[in-house]
Amino acid sequence: MLENYIKIAWRNLFKNKTASAINLLGLITGMTCCLLMVLYLQYELSFDKFHSNSGRIVRVIMEYSIGDTEPQKGNYTSAKVLPAFKENFPEVENGVRMMKSNALVKFGDDISLNQKFIFADATFFEVFPSFKLLSGAEKEVLDAPKKLVISASTAKRYFGNEDPIGKILEIGANQTDYLITGIVEDNPSNSQIKFDFIAAFSNLGPEHERTYWNANYTTYLLLQDENSISSLQKKIGPFMEKEMADQAGVYLNYELEPFTKIHLYSPHEGFEPNGNITYLYIIGGIALLTLLIACFTYINLGTARTLERAKEVGIRKATGAGKSHVFWQFIGESTFLTLIALLSSIGLVWLLLPSFNHLIDRELPFVRLFHPAVLLSMLVLMTCISLLAGSYPAMILSKFIPVKVLKGNFKGSPSGIWLKKSLFVFQFMVTVFLIIATFIMQRQMNYIQNKNLGYDRDHSIILNADQKIREKQAFVKAELKKHPNIKAVSFAYETPVNIRGGYSMYSNSMEAAQSLSVTANPIDEAYISACGLELIAGEDLSIQDIENVSHEDPTKNTFGFIINESAANILGWTAEEAIGQSLFLDESRPGKVKGVVRDFHFASLHNPIAPLVLFPEGWSNIIIVKTLGYNLPETLTFLEDKWKEVAPHRPFSYQFMDETYASLYANEVRVNKILKILSFITILLACLGLFGLSSYTSEQRTKEIGIRKVLGASVLSLLGLLSKDFIKLVLVAIVVATPLSIMAMNSWLQNFAYKIEVHWWMYLAAGIVALFIALLTVSGQAFRAAVANPVRNLKTE
Repeated sequence: MLENYIKIAWRNLFKNKTASAINLLGLITGMTCCLLMVLYLQYELSFDKFHSNSGRIVRVIMEYSIGDTEPQKGNYTSAKVLPAFKENFPEVENGVRMMKSNALVKFGDDISLNQKFIFADATFFEVFPSFKLLSGAEKEVLDAPKKLVISASTAKRYFGNEDPIGKILEIGANQTDYLITGIVEDNPSNSQIKFDFIAAFSNLGPEHERTYWNANYTTYLLLQDENSISSLQKKIGPFMEKEMADQAGVYLNYELEPFTKIHLYSPHEGFEPNGNITYLYIIGGIALLTLLIACFTYINLGTARTLERAKEVGIRKATGAGKSHVFWQFIGESTFLTLIALLSSIGLVWLLLPSFNHLIDRELPFVRLFHPAVLLSMLVLMTCISLLAGSYPAMILSKFIPVKVLKGNFKGSPSGIWLKKSLFVFQFMVTVFLIIATFIMQRQMNYIQNKNLGYDRDHSIILNADQKIREKQAFVKAELKKHPNIKAVSFAYETPVNIRGGYSMYSNSMEAAQSLSVTANPIDEAYISACGLELIAGEDLSIQDIENVSHEDPTKNTFGFIINESAANILGWTAEEAIGQSLFLDESRPGKVKGVVRDFHFASLHNPIAPLVLFPEGWSNIIIVKTLGYNLPETLTFLEDKWKEVAPHRPFSYQFMDETYASLYANEVRVNKILKILSFITILLACLGLFGLSSYTSEQRTKEIGIRKVLGASVLSLLGLLSKDFIKLVLVAIVVATPLSIMAMNSWLQNFAYKIEVHWWMYLAAGIVALFIALLTVSGQAFRAAVANPVRNLKTE
């Protein structure tokens, strides 16, 4: 019996080549998209779950406000949080403070800048034991200053097959000796904590644990058990109220964020760019819709061909085949076709995976396709598709009455016609939805890329600085500015793209013992002009301001502060009133407000603008080289040559500021690429289904068209006749899809503090595009039928 079903399925595959080709192409495309998305979703959902104790690890999030201002949140805390929590909460078993950094690493003549360098407490490997040490004792490798743990690949790079334990690497511009005390396995790619080097903290003494306001560290807690999170969270609020009792009007609290939720659910960045669970739902949903559209095309074409196969079924039933035999015959055919599509899809995934990995900047291994969970998913997928695609035509055909069929009295059922229309409307409803979604998402991404951020990021080159370079700032600036294309050179701690430094600030206008947590950035006198910031009150920093904070005795330093509008507003000042006001940044930086800059976006557009302080200080990580934008390759060559003169100890490396800005939205860009591809494929499949259905409809109405032409019908009227039913259904799809897309896009745009305005014409334009696509698809087949010779169509009558 099974052999017979396979033979019949094979014959029908070649007997109806057009329908079979459309069905196979649709299923292969849909299943390939689904399998690629399964690999992607599985990878994203697996982040940080390889840790054996991941359910007991939480990240501490700081929440603070002053007066009646809206509370702000951030993932950085002060050094005081961990010891305070360990001492006061029995739920906390252990914890670790970490700080990500860039570091110059020197071994012999090999000098390189490493961006995966972190400082951590000695408890790092107790909190994260799944980062497996290959050499060294977990409690000892970071228990003293200037101890260093390196990854296995780093050890291989510097020492080959030699044992690196006990050897020295020189770290930083001063080439401080760090002793290698441990080797750790390379980080899994699905870890949001990635590192090549872990160095012991050497500067977190008791003086750094006096205040809750110097928020510069990421703090992770290891709890006694997974159920401790809620009980601990309830205790933190009352505890912090007592701790902050002497700071009237100040609210400071901490939230606990489950470690495994950070990558997909947290609005706060980690050591690596976060993903977004909403985007995964969207991608998974569209991939599923792509497959459903392919299945619905199969059902529609199968239902449309019931009349063709009615006699075949009638003969089978007349010769003794029961309903179940007929039903399982058609289920067998759909299973056979689905199996061919699945095997073809696996082959396509293998071919396309390298390109897909490059597109999404991920490392999805093909072998993960044969993980038991994925294999089970494929089996379930094939079963569902076989039943979904084959069951309705099978049920319809199995109910045929042989006598009526063989007499030629059989007609298609109204339910079959209703189903075809419903499935068609669904296909184009999805098409319209995706056209709208893709259009609005692309406009939002364009808005992000082109929005006036309040600073100038174009044609700005970022170089890395260190202490040796900082010691000769004036000389470096003078040398670099010798090129006519270089407009300004500035030394600073961070670019205006993403300023993250956390500081405490208070003023004389605030109540006693009250302070405010602010973002702050050490800069020089050229920063504001080099970055194109707008000064709206007061004056810019000068070289004298730099000298005023450079005394050997730091108690003699006086600071001139530049604050943004938001900082002035939160302190109750206008821009003009702020000038000359006394401020204290931390406990060691007294000074006065010298200028106010217009608010600019110094973080992602997901976040509103927060209070910011720019202050003069010699500590800088970067050099901003503002160019006029002419002949950048020649300018870069000049910079590289000059770099060998001013910083021979350091390799030349650079980045454009607009590239740094683009990295803030790497996840959105990646998801947007995937959605555009999925949307295009989904629209293509819907059109393919429409093409197949319109072709079949035209064939079924060949004689009717012939008669109408003989009676004088024009080609235009016949085009309208053959197209109008499909166009009506597309209009229904537009009407249904538009409100759904409005709700979905408004919800998505809420993720951005700054977003585009959505206008009615955007939805109208999407509807017109969908209508045009449908008309173009149908009209080709309709035109062929309308211009056909009626004599040829009617000669057999």
